Amino acid sequence: MKGSLYIISAPSGAGKTSLVKALIERDPGITVSISHTTRSMRPGEEDGVNYHFVDKATFQQMIDDGAFLEYTKVFDNFYGTASSSIEQQLASGQDIILEIDWQGARQIRELMPEHVSIFILPPSKDALHERLTGRGQDSEEIINRRMRDAISETSHYNEYDFLVVNDDFDTALDELDTIFRALRLQQEPQVQRYEAMIEDLISN
Repeated sequence: MKGSLYIISAPSGAGKTSLVKALIERDPGITVSISHTTRSMRPGEEDGVNYHFVDKATFQQMIDDGAFLEYTKVFDNFYGTASSSIEQQLASGQDIILEIDWQGARQIRELMPEHVSIFILPPSKDALHERLTGRGQDSEEIINRRMRDAISETSHYNEYDFLVVNDDFDTALDELDTIFRALRLQQEPQVQRYEAMIEDLISN
């Protein structure tokens, strides 16, 4: 059975990465697409695990070769999703999450309309600012810039199928998990799973 494609977007500081990590630990049937990026590797990150880290010349060559399903520029760096790996994983029956921004999501909607999109919201501007400040890695200037970009990103919430508010982490995780579980219970995927059983049940 072919896997399903999910888009999850959020403003920086909303907790998307932590929620997705916890979700895939719960459900081995879900994997996260590993994007290519030109940004520098951060402490604790690994090439091929968090991102495929490449230089700008390599990224540009991939654009020229048509290798990306979507790509965008964020904070002076490029991020992109390679087409080949997505197609292979979906064909193998794996559900895939794309952690991308609203610009990338728009590109995916045009190319692969059969997907589910989820937007994660912070509970307030104050909570968002506190989370961005709490990282302790950025200057006030960068934090202010991220706040402006977060507000801009959040304004696109209405382009998504589902909204999850990350106020209490465990509650937000349960809600995210519920979306995946409910969609797998729709008629088409259930018929694919249990076709033989259903045919037996309705046969004379």
